[in-house]
Amino acid sequence: MQVKMLISNKTKQVYGVGNNNGKYRATGNREYYLWKAMLARCYELPRPLNHAKYEGCTVSENFKGYSFFYEWCQQQIGFNAKDEKGNYWHLDKDLLLRGNKLYSEDTCVFVPLKINLLLTKRESKRGDYCIGVRLHKRDNVYEARCNNGTGVSKYLGYYGTEQEAFQAYKVYKEALIKRVAEKYKDQLDPRAYQALLNYQVEVTD
Repeated sequence: MQVKMLISNKTKQVYGVGNNNGKYRATGNREYYLWKAMLARCYELPRPLNHAKYEGCTVSENFKGYSFFYEWCQQQIGFNAKDEKGNYWHLDKDLLLRGNKLYSEDTCVFVPLKINLLLTKRESKRGDYCIGVRLHKRDNVYEARCNNGTGVSKYLGYYGTEQEAFQAYKVYKEALIKRVAEKYKDQLDPRAYQALLNYQVEVTD
């Protein structure tokens, strides 16, 4: 009984919602780093500027417990995987469910940074037009461009309407996502692989 009391007293609150009962080591532990960073995105106050895109995001009751999150990580495909540059794969919350704002055991998967970046919205750089489109006022034409997956912006052509330019972007981006999915097919969680194959670029992205 005395031992149980000692374990109970070790429970620590993180960002007011996370519970660490001390069952698993925290210092220098990747699981703890991921868990604490996830909680920070959702609950850290005052909210850092680089967390603005996580406004409204929450964490499931199970994921609020470090022990549960730690054990969940051990069972996930890609948790210990690294990309070609030696970087660990990232925890992703909205590939399986577009627009999802809940970090949970049913909505999260691990994916390479390359895939995460392909699906990241960059609203601050978007401007007034559809994603992947900008207007050349002098010639009154719309240019379509898309990141080619390696950090290089690929020119996709000039078009007479914004919608035509967006369609060129959409076709290229969806094909690119499928190519990357095939590259990692044997390493990805099957749910993530299928979500990438079914991924559709929307005007609202």
